Amino acid sequence: MTTAETKPRASADGDLMKLYSQRILALAASIPHARRLEAPGGTAMKRSPLCGSTVTVDLSLDDGRVAAFGQDVKACALGQASAAVLGRSVIGLSRAEIEAGREALRQLIKEDGPEPAVPFADLEALRPARDYRNRHASILLAWDATLAAIDAADEAAG
Repeated sequence: MTTAETKPRASADGDLMKLYSQRILALAASIPHARRLEAPGGTAMKRSPLCGSTVTVDLSLDDGRVAAFGQDVKACALGQASAAVLGRSVIGLSRAEIEAGREALRQLIKEDGPEPAVPFADLEALRPARDYRNRHASILLAWDATLAAIDAADEAAG
């Protein structure tokens, strides 16, 4: 193999190492509410078919806001970091607020959108993932599972 043949691989590996920054790894290591709830009002599991990541969310609502939250995250560091940012702020939020955070994250990684607003400003750490489309589904997984769990809780409440 020539040097020219190995350089793209080395460059790609270096880019991937930059993607997994200390900030992302720190977020990934600190996922709040990393347990299932015993008696949730709603539950949803989402899976990324591309990478196999899964997130299961249990939650309960009080007057349309998240009152209790638990998540089981089996994802790459990017998906874990995203779940950590969501988990830090989800208690007390409405579906509309969580949906707005998900949309800000989607714009960040798919359209190089603006920095997400508080309480989701730490999602900015995921901006380098915009160049890794195969990771986008994993990054959005916790958000999608949370929104689906809210819908399940609303449906169960009748």
